[in-house]
Amino acid sequence: MRQAGRRIRGLALSCHLGPTLAVTSLTAALAIGLGAGTRLWVLMASAVLTGQLSVGWSNDWIDAERDLAIDRRSKPIVAGLIGARAVRTAAFVAAALCVPLSLATGWRAGGVHLLAVAAAWAYNVRLKSTSWSWAPYALSFGLLPAFVALALPGHPWPAGWAIAAAGLLGVGAHLANVLPDLEDDRTTGVRGLAHRLGRTRASLLAPAALLGATALIVLGPVGRPIEGAWAGLVVAGAIAASGAMIALTRQHSRLPFYLTIAVAAVDVVLLVRVGPLLVW
Repeated sequence: MRQAGRRIRGLALSCHLGPTLAVTSLTAALAIGLGAGTRLWVLMASAVLTGQLSVGWSNDWIDAERDLAIDRRSKPIVAGLIGARAVRTAAFVAAALCVPLSLATGWRAGGVHLLAVAAAWAYNVRLKSTSWSWAPYALSFGLLPAFVALALPGHPWPAGWAIAAAGLLGVGAHLANVLPDLEDDRTTGVRGLAHRLGRTRASLLAPAALLGATALIVLGPVGRPIEGAWAGLVVAGAIAASGAMIALTRQHSRLPFYLTIAVAAVDVVLLVRVGPLLVW
């Protein structure tokens, strides 16, 4: 019984539970806000959840040897809570479940979501160690509004500014996510965009991308910004700036990444307020 509890805890920690639940919840909130029925938004949330689980588990499984080399005890595999083989199996099971759940939302939406998940896997497998490390985040996040919109009746395509805003949010999330691990990553040969930019420039670029995402949502739709849009931009800017200050002064803090999720929540609220202007 105790061993089963350790395995469950190991799986929960190795799937990157916080970001997994955040992306799932924000996608579901956007779907509900845009008028998706209960069955549809539950399907979308299930597809995103399994996709995110597969990405999180594959990340820890693929990185296991690097994490063991530097004794990164914060990782469940290194801490002995669960084995790499079990995490690998969980990643493939989640990926297998993600396929029918995604396609159940419609072949257009499902195909877009599976492309987003494939891009995230490409990051884990190879691209995280290259100067293109930002690209899978930009693509995966950028496709989420398309996934939600294409699943709606009539299969509308989201406006270009919505895709660009989500992509910028992904770039900001990527930079904020890797900042606490820059030194450990360099030791194991990982040299993504943030590593090449250096801590200072990456810490400043992350909030700039987040603020750019919110600005696109406020200014992108035709006509005057919706009521409360400027307030949302100010709030998002304050959160992003706080994340930058923390990243520059507390090098191993993960708070900037969680502040990125807060900016994403503000953006989802604004997207829901925009409503019909989001799609065409």
